[in-house]
Amino acid sequence: MKRTLIEMKSITKSFPGVKALDGVSFTLREGSVHALMGENGAGKSTLMKCLFGVYKKDAGKIFLEGSEVEFSGAKDALTHGVAMVHQELNQALNLSVMDNIWLGRFPRVSKFIPLTSERKMYESTLALFSDLGIECDPRVKMSELSVSKRQMIEIAKAVSYDAKVIVFDEPTSSLTEEEAEHLFKIIKSLKAGGCGIIYISHKMEEILRISDTVTVMRDGKHIATKPSELLTTDEIIRLMVGRELSERYPKRKNTAGGVMLTVKEMSGKHSRLNPVSFELRHGEILGVAGLDGSGRTELIETLFGLRERDGGEIILKNSVIQNKNPKDAIRNGFALLTEERRASGIFGILSITENATVTSIKKYRRGPLLSAKRLNDATKWCITSMKIKTPSQKTKISSLSGGNQQKVILGRWLLSGPEVLLLDEPTRGIDVGAKYEIYKLIAELAESGKGIIMVSSEMAELIGICDRILVMSGGRIAGELKKDEFTQERIMSLAARFA
Repeated sequence: MKRTLIEMKSITKSFPGVKALDGVSFTLREGSVHALMGENGAGKSTLMKCLFGVYKKDAGKIFLEGSEVEFSGAKDALTHGVAMVHQELNQALNLSVMDNIWLGRFPRVSKFIPLTSERKMYESTLALFSDLGIECDPRVKMSELSVSKRQMIEIAKAVSYDAKVIVFDEPTSSLTEEEAEHLFKIIKSLKAGGCGIIYISHKMEEILRISDTVTVMRDGKHIATKPSELLTTDEIIRLMVGRELSERYPKRKNTAGGVMLTVKEMSGKHSRLNPVSFELRHGEILGVAGLDGSGRTELIETLFGLRERDGGEIILKNSVIQNKNPKDAIRNGFALLTEERRASGIFGILSITENATVTSIKKYRRGPLLSAKRLNDATKWCITSMKIKTPSQKTKISSLSGGNQQKVILGRWLLSGPEVLLLDEPTRGIDVGAKYEIYKLIAELAESGKGIIMVSSEMAELIGICDRILVMSGGRIAGELKKDEFTQERIMSLAARFA
């Protein structure tokens, strides 16, 4: 039997109003991939934060290679050879790639000269990238890279520590299919070298493909640990949600009506977006597919005024609108759910109430003051309708799971009463049960006559929820597919057209 690297015994952790972990045990062996699965709020992230010392556990014991440990934080864990690749990137965007990789451990000119050696750092980064097959200039600023490329840099950073244990938290949520395949090769190499991998993901197919063992959690408790070869997607879903989930996508009753939005020759001033033209109908869910760098995000951010427009027209209900900035767009009935919720979606230090009501704050005034009752009622609606797991309205949003944070942001925009909803990767990092709830909500919004434009990297998701799909390639629209034309092969063919 392979040597045990990590053993967590009966870990318990409570927060005010909620028991996040209830006697959870978990074992990781060398040279193996152990998947950790569960719905958002099941306790996966809390368990890993207890491992890393980010949270102090209330009870239980943690062993590293047989010795009891209690890390004081991520730095202490790294010193002991335990690293983590976080789903929510927390990088120094104004620094270079190599500065980010070696931050806190810059190579010195010599042990006698306490100055950073740029040459050593550059050469070490090139060597690391060469070993991992990553193509990137070590001197480029992080802010100039795409989200997926930044994720690969974060993976390289974890590997650079020569860690014996690496935790991957939703590592493929922002990667293209090609980059995901690249990551799987890296994981296979690490596994062959004896490294133990803890792999957190909501993507069933990749879990069954790369893991040796699967542990499922639900409501802060350990539900099951089984060899992945004995599991099926349906069985994992049943263990995660405690019931059968017969359908991945809800049945929809929406019918596309007349044209509500017309975009003519819209281009981006400082982006790769070439002139694009398309229409959106009342009650329609319009998907936007494409490879990373195809211009999908640029399209909806330019439409929302987050990026400067170089030319073209935006016509909403027969009136030309400008959307020069997000404030204009919100006033015109647009809402944007961004791809990176932590960087550009949530206000981490504020409560759920403050995050949910911030874009429609004027609604809750009573004279010159804010009405506590109106704020409370709005937040209660948001929590109930979005099925957000939280101890209270006053809970800081940063303490929620990623999926629950996403639900708060979506609820925030719905409270503002938008006519056109722009969704950029709305289910990124969200479990299968929560995904279904969001799909159902999107379908209901379409049924009520709202227009929805949805960007997604998951072709199955677009095929399952959309009425029409625009496929982008090289900053332009490569083609348009109607419902009866949807296939993954057609989407990929169009996505590679101008790439």
